[in-house]
Amino acid sequence: MSVIMAFGRRQVSVSRPVFSSDPALPKHAALKGKHMSKEMENLTRDLALKGYATSTQQRYLKSSKRLIARFGRPAGELTQDDLRTYVEELGALGKTASQLCWELSALLFLYRRTLARPDLVSFVSLPKKYSPLPEVLSVKEVHGLLNAIENPRYQALAMVMYGCGLRVGEARVLEVRDIDGARGVIRVRHGKGDKARETMLSPELYAWLRQYWRRCQPMAPYLFASKTGGLPTNSTIRKAIAKAAKASFITKHVTPHVLRHSFATHLLEQGTDVHVVRELLGHASIGTTARYARVTRKLVRQTPSPLSLLPQQRW
Repeated sequence: MSVIMAFGRRQVSVSRPVFSSDPALPKHAALKGKHMSKEMENLTRDLALKGYATSTQQRYLKSSKRLIARFGRPAGELTQDDLRTYVEELGALGKTASQLCWELSALLFLYRRTLARPDLVSFVSLPKKYSPLPEVLSVKEVHGLLNAIENPRYQALAMVMYGCGLRVGEARVLEVRDIDGARGVIRVRHGKGDKARETMLSPELYAWLRQYWRRCQPMAPYLFASKTGGLPTNSTIRKAIAKAAKASFITKHVTPHVLRHSFATHLLEQGTDVHVVRELLGHASIGTTARYARVTRKLVRQTPSPLSLLPQQRW
């Protein structure tokens, strides 16, 4: 049985999903179901082997399942015309460039790596994404924000994110053994792309973390676990940061990642080499780090004009 689904101005016949309880279940339908399940199993394994973040793996899987549900048959049986139709439909949904990049990247991964059919997606190109300037807090705003966080655990988390430039997902799972006070570094064991790195640990932050540990006594091995062992979630951390921003009368949209932006920008304003900042942040590309140079007003003001290098005699 099939139903007519409208996509844009065209009507496409899509097979109705058939379940095992259907008395009219054809033999080939059960085989297709197994085939589609196997495709998703292989995709899951390939994503894990690639070392993508859990959130990225989940988004790629959901996107691939939407593709299969759209046509009602395994991805390996789709033609290039099918995929062209699907990409056109994605473009007509009004998605942002960033959202479209996620969908198309999932499609490319599925056909290039899991199905080994790069020829079917050779026509796909990723749209250019708008690259806005990162939101950055002033030093005064950071001070006010940190003081406005009432819960000591979330305050300590925010201090680590700003003082070390960590992502929220990196900071929340830090273990006590990751704090190396003797060397003045914090070890990030599983950064983005599952890459390990070390970042700075100032004497001030180290002393403050010791006080926090004695006061809150989190359950080992995690630095920010509750006394019962629970870890703070990304959502609760975001809410604590937003609440503190409101309490300190900051009108900017403040998220945990803004603390990381501010860390990088303030280092560059102090004259830290961009390559050092790149290593501290764990960026794969120097171009990603260079974005922060666009918002460092202090550097703009301090950079001499080439005209100043000329002899002062006027013609």
